[in-house]
Amino acid sequence: METSTSLVVRKQLTKTQTLLLYFFIYSFIGWLSETLYSFCVLGHFTNRGFLFGPICPIYGFGAIIMLIFIQSYQDKPLKLFLLSAIIFSVFEYIVGFGLDAIFATKWWDYTNDFLNLNGRISILYTFFWGIAGLIFIHYVHPFVKKIVTKFLNKFPFWFQINLVTIFTLILVVDTVFSSIHYLI
Repeated sequence: METSTSLVVRKQLTKTQTLLLYFFIYSFIGWLSETLYSFCVLGHFTNRGFLFGPICPIYGFGAIIMLIFIQSYQDKPLKLFLLSAIIFSVFEYIVGFGLDAIFATKWWDYTNDFLNLNGRISILYTFFWGIAGLIFIHYVHPFVKKIVTKFLNKFPFWFQINLVTIFTLILVVDTVFSSIHYLI
C-alpha cells in the first residue's frame, strides 16, 4: 500500500507585493542615510525627506528601478555602471524638476558642482549613481534580501500581507498630508 505524503506549500508574497516591501525598506534606508549625513554635516536633526514619516521615496523608487530594469546586468559591470549612471541621473533630473514645478522648492542643488545641468544633476553625482548601482546590485540587495527572507519566513502569510497593506496605507496618508502641507 502506497502512502501519500502531503506537500506543504507555503504562501508567499507576489512579486509586486515583495517589490512594494523593498520599496519601503529602501525608502527608510535612504531617509536614515540622508538624516545621518545631515546630522553629521549640520550637527542637528533635519528631516531630509518630502514626507513627514521616516522615508525618502526617491530611494525606494530607485531601488525598484534597479531590481526591475538593471539587475539582469549584474554579470556585466560596465553596462551595469553605465545604465545606473544614466538612468538615475535622468530619474534625479525628472524628480527634481517635478518637485520644483509642483511645490516650488528644491530638495537638492548641484549648481556649484562641475558640469551640472540646471543644478538638478551633475557629473559627480552621475558617477556616484553608477558606483551606487554596482554596490547595490552586488552587495546591498543580496544582504537585504537575505534578511527580509529570514524575517518573512518567521511570520504567517496573513501577517506579511497586512504588513505590506499597512505600510501602503501609511504612505498614502503621509503623501496626502505632506502634499497639502507643501502646497498651502
